[in-house]
Amino acid sequence: MSTGTRYAVIEAQGLQFRVAPEEEHILPHLGAEEGRELTFDRVLLIGGEGGVTLGRPVIEGASVTARVLGTERGPKITVGTYKRRKKYRRKIGYRDTLTRVKILDIRV
Repeated sequence: MSTGTRYAVIEAQGLQFRVAPEEEHILPHLGAEEGRELTFDRVLLIGGEGGVTLGRPVIEGASVTARVLGTERGPKITVGTYKRRKKYRRKIGYRDTLTRVKILDIRV
């Protein structure tokens, strides 16, 4: 990434992500349908050619716009549980639902 590119750190679903325009990111499930545009108002930091602006805790009036590209399933996590001496064993699998978004714009 070049030094003149604007980037931001946003908070989505309790997690922080470093994003820049035209990038694709996989976020926790947002419950939005494909093609919808989302606005993230919790912008914690904006950096780029003009230096770095740090929010306390967020930057007032700043927002990041993203388009939902689709919903995906994450990798399968397998957990085994057992009780000793009782012949009890269970294998449990879990896959998280994720949302893929494309960052369109960073506004201050």
